Amino acid sequence: MQNPVHPQVKAFAVRIRQWGSWQLGAVLVLLMAALVLLSYLGYTAVLNRELVLHELQLLLAYTVPAFAVAVMLVFYLILKLDAALAFLQDSAQSERQLNQSMQESIRQLNFEIEERKRAFQAKRRAIEELRKEIAERRKTEQELAEQSLLIRSIVDSSPDLFYYRDERGLLASCNKMFESIMERPMSALLGQDLTRLYDANSRQAAILSEYGLAAPETELTLDVQFKKLDGSVLWFEMRHLPFYDRQGSYIGLLGFGRDITSRKLAEQALEKAYQDKGQFIATLSHELRTPLNGIVGLSRRLLSSELGPEQSSWANTIFTSAETLGNIFNDIIDLDKIDRHQLDIVYQSVNLQHFLQDIANFAHLICQQKGLQFELKPEGLIDSYLLLDTTRLRQVLWNLLSNAVKFTRQGQVRLRCLLQAEQLLLEVSDTGIGIAQHDLPRIFDLYYKSKDGQRLSIVGSGIGLSVSRSLVEAMSGHIQVTSTVGEGSTFSIRLPVVFAQAPEQLPPISCPPLTILLIEDVPLNADIAITLLEQRGHTVIHAETGEDALALLETEDDLDLVLLDMQLPDMDGADIARYIRSDQRLAVLPTVMLSANVRKAQESLGDIKLDGVLAKPLNTDKLDQLLAELFSPSALRLQQSSSQEPDSGSTNHPALDETVLQGYLQSLGKGAMQRSAQLFAQLLPGYINKLLEAAVQQQTKELQSVAHKLKGAAAAVGLAWVMQQARALEEQEPDWQGLQRQLLELHFTAEQHLATLQQYIEQY
Repeated sequence: MQNPVHPQVKAFAVRIRQWGSWQLGAVLVLLMAALVLLSYLGYTAVLNRELVLHELQLLLAYTVPAFAVAVMLVFYLILKLDAALAFLQDSAQSERQLNQSMQESIRQLNFEIEERKRAFQAKRRAIEELRKEIAERRKTEQELAEQSLLIRSIVDSSPDLFYYRDERGLLASCNKMFESIMERPMSALLGQDLTRLYDANSRQAAILSEYGLAAPETELTLDVQFKKLDGSVLWFEMRHLPFYDRQGSYIGLLGFGRDITSRKLAEQALEKAYQDKGQFIATLSHELRTPLNGIVGLSRRLLSSELGPEQSSWANTIFTSAETLGNIFNDIIDLDKIDRHQLDIVYQSVNLQHFLQDIANFAHLICQQKGLQFELKPEGLIDSYLLLDTTRLRQVLWNLLSNAVKFTRQGQVRLRCLLQAEQLLLEVSDTGIGIAQHDLPRIFDLYYKSKDGQRLSIVGSGIGLSVSRSLVEAMSGHIQVTSTVGEGSTFSIRLPVVFAQAPEQLPPISCPPLTILLIEDVPLNADIAITLLEQRGHTVIHAETGEDALALLETEDDLDLVLLDMQLPDMDGADIARYIRSDQRLAVLPTVMLSANVRKAQESLGDIKLDGVLAKPLNTDKLDQLLAELFSPSALRLQQSSSQEPDSGSTNHPALDETVLQGYLQSLGKGAMQRSAQLFAQLLPGYINKLLEAAVQQQTKELQSVAHKLKGAAAAVGLAWVMQQARALEEQEPDWQGLQRQLLELHFTAEQHLATLQQYIEQY
């Protein structure tokens, strides 16, 4: 409990400090002196005494000093007492703080003791968990080691080669097959930079398809050829995949190589078989069409002349047999095109009523020869214009009508046509012998013929219905059959309907039908040229190589024109042109050179007198003009006098040659151009792979040859930028260092331009 004196002492001490000890003491002494003086004066006044100065001086001399000493002593004691009290107060405060600090330390110590107990328990549990984890890790490591050994054994025993290069390009792993191909053990390969270990021209460099690439982080798949020391050749399908970590950073390249030698040899054998078959069919076309045309033409003239009944029957038999043989031959040609996926459907605006009347005329003729009745049953608004491939549809209907007449002894054959809003239905029905139920599921199979007794005497190729189904499906349609034995059969064709406007009547160039030898090695260019020429009524004989062309020039006597490609796989077009001009029999034969580079062709053919040079892709207007100049000059002048200005409202695409596209779209139609674009899309990966193979093996001639084909194919569908890039590859000296990356970028950009082309055709 605090002393009540303490506040007074403290207050007095404060006053002393405020005034100062000497100043306050002096004041008190003066007050004391004044008090003594006043007391003495009062004393004398009360006692009525006389003031004695000497007494007063003595009184002041004794009293004032004593009082001053007492005051100073009191001041000293008060200050000391205040200091002592302050010290005691500070000590008590410090004691209280120390006490609180000790209590806090005790609480903290107790907390730390509890925490250490818990940490010790957690440590014991962690040690137990660590022991379990170590045991599990040892078990996992053992299992991984066993699995790694198993995987390593599998990889080493694999007939496929494998290797892994890290982000620095150093070999990190490989298998036994890779060691065998590289002809060095793994110990000598690991950690090595293969671009320094092997020369770029070495046999092993062909396996490293990313060899020399500035950016190997590119996925790549291509076939490479590897020549062994003994001269044997192996083919590998090399696939390179970039390897990334979880953060997406490139950490290496995985290389896989599968031995595809047997497959490659089979492909080469199959390709040769296709070429041999194509050459055989081309020769067969030449050998059969001329005599068949003669038989058909002469038999028609005989039928129109005055003949006896027996002679007329013989002439009818000759005519029907020739027509049947021609149809079978057409089926064989189409079957070959279907087998090579080269069957083209060319749509054009056709009046359905006129088309049916043409078919009916043919059907009346063949039914009349056998004493059958023919009925045409149109339903709906058939006097309409539709987009149809009349050539293919006519071929299908002729095939079905011929079969109906063939298998009908008496009765009638009927063609029913029903035009609906979304579907065109064509039905060919007969009252013939019918088809057994077990034969119906296979009636459209290739080479399939019924085995029932009624059909054993019927001669047929077994391919007509199969070709008809393929043609209908190529036109996005469907064909089916229903039949009852002894009552007849009905073949139904359903085609999608696309209405069209009547074709604009332009003044045509009247050019007589010609027999034209087309020498072209690019299938896409050849198909388009053949379609254009056949649409104009000409007969086209196609040769894919210079050797075939020379053989046809020696055997053909009725050629009117030669369209000659500048560059062929086995010889130069200029050599064939010189051969034509040097041969006395062929010297006057009109010869026109086809080239993607007209100026270069004219320079190289300066010493050869040709009748013209056409740029590839063929421009329909220039083609008609050239044919008219050579074979119908008067019609050309008439056409030129009535020509119209071209439409200038089109939109140009930097990637496309719109002039070529407009000509093809107007001549061939939208459907044909769509199929040409699809065919180019199918051919493009093959061209790119061949270019990559040539780039890997640094084969300049092969690179330029494939680039020439790509240039022609791109030009044929109006891909101007792709054609320019291919021309640069063909004409410029290749830069092997960055060529593979350039080809990959070419592939990517070409696909983008192809999408632009397809969109352009859709909007036409």
